[in-house]
Amino acid sequence: MTTTTPTRGQIERTLSQRIQGFYREQLGHQPSKVTCQLNDRNLVIVIEDSITPPEQLLAQQGHQELAEQVRSDLDEAIRPQLKDIVQEILNVDVVEVLSDAKLETGRTGMIVILSDLPNFRVPSANAKLRRRDGNNRHEEESN
Repeated sequence: MTTTTPTRGQIERTLSQRIQGFYREQLGHQPSKVTCQLNDRNLVIVIEDSITPPEQLLAQQGHQELAEQVRSDLDEAIRPQLKDIVQEILNVDVVEVLSDAKLETGRTGMIVILSDLPNFRVPSANAKLRRRDGNNRHEEESN
């Protein structure tokens, strides 16, 4: 059985789903949306509603600095596991992970610097047209 190389979109969706699941499993909190975008040797991740209820409570009670410290400590604690997820899915080494979170917006942003360009399939325009028309590749090639 041959396996096909995934497209960039498939890789980005897989990363998004795995990161969202990771937050749910490790922090007991599911972000509303995780967006991943591959760009050359960089991976940009935006996590919506990433701030956990305890952090929100601390911030609402006027303990902004403590909430920010908790967020910073959590980011530090989960960074190695997030790095492992990215390396596993992309099959390239992670050189560095840069991240920041804003309690005010509930967003976390990450830039992951990769050692190499990940391998992915670029779908051809013809393949997209064939799928849209309902024809398969073998019918096109036999005509």
